[in-house]
Amino acid sequence: MNEEIKHTNQEEPETPVQGKPRNTLFQVRLPLYIAMALLVGVLIGANTFSPSDNNPQSTAKAYLKFRDILSYIDRDYVDTVDIEKLSDHAITKMLEKLDPHTSYIPADELAMARSYLEGDFEGIGVEFNIFKDTISVITPLSGGPSEAAGIQAGDKIITVNSETVAGKGINNEGVFKRLRGQKGTTVNLGILRKGSSKLHQFTIQRNKIPTVSVDVSYMVNNNTGYIKVSRFSANTFEEFKQAMLALKKKGMSQLILDLRGNPGGYMDHATRMADEFIAGDKMIVYTDGKGTRYDSKSFARTRGEFESGPVIVLLDEGSASASEIVAGALQDNDRALIVGRRSFGKGLVQMPIPLNDGSELRLTISRYYTPSGRSIQKPYVAGTEDYQKDMLHRLENGEYFHPDSTLFVDSLKYKTTKGRVVYGGGGIMPDVFVARDTTELSDFLSQLYSKNVIREYALGYYNDNRKELEKMSFDRFNKTFTVNDKMLQGMLRLAKQAEVEYKEADFKRSEAMLRNNLKAFIGRSVYGNAGFFPVLHEKDEEFQQALRQFGQAQRLAKGGA
Repeated sequence: MNEEIKHTNQEEPETPVQGKPRNTLFQVRLPLYIAMALLVGVLIGANTFSPSDNNPQSTAKAYLKFRDILSYIDRDYVDTVDIEKLSDHAITKMLEKLDPHTSYIPADELAMARSYLEGDFEGIGVEFNIFKDTISVITPLSGGPSEAAGIQAGDKIITVNSETVAGKGINNEGVFKRLRGQKGTTVNLGILRKGSSKLHQFTIQRNKIPTVSVDVSYMVNNNTGYIKVSRFSANTFEEFKQAMLALKKKGMSQLILDLRGNPGGYMDHATRMADEFIAGDKMIVYTDGKGTRYDSKSFARTRGEFESGPVIVLLDEGSASASEIVAGALQDNDRALIVGRRSFGKGLVQMPIPLNDGSELRLTISRYYTPSGRSIQKPYVAGTEDYQKDMLHRLENGEYFHPDSTLFVDSLKYKTTKGRVVYGGGGIMPDVFVARDTTELSDFLSQLYSKNVIREYALGYYNDNRKELEKMSFDRFNKTFTVNDKMLQGMLRLAKQAEVEYKEADFKRSEAMLRNNLKAFIGRSVYGNAGFFPVLHEKDEEFQQALRQFGQAQRLAKGGA
């Protein structure tokens, strides 16, 4: 189980005199160390200092040493320095010596870090795109304050509270900083609208904006459902359950659960999702840490909505943490066929610890294991820098195009409940490998995406043809709408304005994908994600491979190995 060894650093007891035990030098000094540390804590408003039970001597000494060095720098260093930034840097570098996922988040970055996992945020409610240094509104979110104020798709945000933001090199973080804010506060926007040279002024009152983590759910055909989960946030399980029930009402008897690119999130939402597929009281995941304090086991405990039908889970190198918990549980319990590529391999459990100044320590306290005993965490013995290059190493080793044979060794073999062989070594290995499809990718296509040309053209086309498009049902759009040569030429003109270098060979290579992606983004403008993903899936080899694997998934669901 790769249990960590518990180390203690205690001095040897000295020889007793006249039958009475003598204190060690450290035991004599420890009250002084602690008293000084407590005094420092009171003076700077810190939480009460408490030395580690495992290693109190080293903990107390290190604490005082760090305090002394900061005091000397602040008082005597030749130049004035920002002590808070200096200590933040020292903490960050110290944590790098532990593992790649233990982290320190300064107070001013914590709200943004938490917002990703929260079920909603407070702001004005727009989906935006940045094109040529200008914020373009893709759509005001339904029911949000921007929609109520009259903001429209295609509007350009030129000023925010009288500050010019167009042409200033603004990025996503800059947009969030200016548009998000406390519920009830207002923000003034200067909007440039197509057909008008005048700057229109809007005052918008911020409100709570719900976010979704289930990007889309739809029926692929008469009996196959599809659910795409982009992360495990505060509302994920409820969104997933609602999507599952809706698909069942439409006749779903088999499901594709898409966890590609899902970086994880809340563990309890992952275990509850897995429980919807696993009958009885089978294990879902367990954790193992130092000692037993943070050890835990999670089991299926409720009657799920889909405990018997065939399930295929789509996974790739961007699937991590909570995604791997779901995939590992379903694979080890023989409840799903995993299709795609080896997942990321993030199997360390972090405990968030709030600090006195509003910052937060996220400390690794244990490791995740699948029911068969596989550690989800990939190795990190070569250090953080090498760990961060893992995706590059996979590319260089060809793992995106064929399975890595070095991972299929006897020492990494495990068995599922029905005796199927699965492999450990970090991440979840797929049952059916699908190579990354690069046949239509090119540098030209990458530039179009990086400069937001495709989305910007699709948005403009939608605004110019809105009345006609909105009369069409999605089924009609999907069957009859085509991206013609005239549209491609219009997109290329926009690309030239964005200084994307045209390359004939690249264009020819990516032309079919360009037509598909343009249609998908136009569909998204009209029908939302329900008009986006079904179009993209026509050119998605992993999705198409999943559809072809339902025969094997059916045998697994019926009890075959």
